[in-house]
Amino acid sequence: MPETDAPGVPPIALDAMGGDHAPDEIVAGAVRAVREHGIPVVLVGAPRPLAEALARHDATTEIPIVRAEEALAMDEGALASLRRPRSSIAVACHLVRRGDACAVVSAGSTAGIVATGKLRLRSQPGVLRPAIAVALPTRPNPTVLLDAGANAEVKPEMLVQFAHLGAAYAETALDVEAPRIGLLTIGSEPEKGNKLVKRAHELLSAAQGLDFAGNVEGHDLLAGTVDVIVTDGFTGNVALKTMEGSVRYAFTELRETIQESPVARVGGLLQRRRIRELRQRLDPEGHGGAVLLGLNGTVVIAHGDSRAKGVSAACVLAARLAGQGVVARIGERLAPTRRPHLPW
Repeated sequence: MPETDAPGVPPIALDAMGGDHAPDEIVAGAVRAVREHGIPVVLVGAPRPLAEALARHDATTEIPIVRAEEALAMDEGALASLRRPRSSIAVACHLVRRGDACAVVSAGSTAGIVATGKLRLRSQPGVLRPAIAVALPTRPNPTVLLDAGANAEVKPEMLVQFAHLGAAYAETALDVEAPRIGLLTIGSEPEKGNKLVKRAHELLSAAQGLDFAGNVEGHDLLAGTVDVIVTDGFTGNVALKTMEGSVRYAFTELRETIQESPVARVGGLLQRRRIRELRQRLDPEGHGGAVLLGLNGTVVIAHGDSRAKGVSAACVLAARLAGQGVVARIGERLAPTRRPHLPW
């Protein structure tokens, strides 16, 4: 989907009640998505606070509101999807299932989003488990890491399927023609790792339609040596948050180093443009968030701490993925791997 305000394009269903800074920053992000990128958005949540927030941006006639009676708290887990059937994320998923929206965006509880998405949108045919994919800021092209937290415990066959999900994401969102797949473990040799990884290595090596490059290690996450890195949700989530913390630490140290002396401050001024560019490239809010792959609908999970910039970027990412048909591409990739139904 291009960044356009052309009529007839289904809107993004934005969960306005999810996130640490909801609803004000969510509404501000929606306004940015509409005005700066021409992406239609519908806000899902409690009408009164949303209408008041829209009025502060003079946007009451630009963005519609769909009522949702409940909201998932940030500390609620997967069971909340059953306890709160009329939550804002559930209503947003229902809009996509009905065809009234092209994608869901939420900065709410990841566990709640995953559980609600699976319940309301259902998994695509043949998908064992949906997975969370994140685009790491590598060069020359981003690297897709999955699973980043949806499945703490997996089977080897699921890792093979994650590779197909990640490859479809790389093909549609990143324009990679033949994504190279890497398996995250503790050594580059095929025999390195636990039973899960060793068996997954065997299956990936024999898998049709995948360009399996072998094992990758933790220091390869930002090396850009492969296009897709596959792992279980526990390891992927730890790796992702470790990288985010390392980036924050590095920039804090850099800022303090620049302020240590007049010479350092002059050097910092001379490199100000490059430092700003690097910070923008590594800023998680600029990448739009994670994508829950394997459902009958596009779901983007923004960072829980997202401000307006991050929410807007998540809407841009969701619109692009929906327009490029990432769901259909996953279906095409998985179709040859599904077992045929026998007549007896």
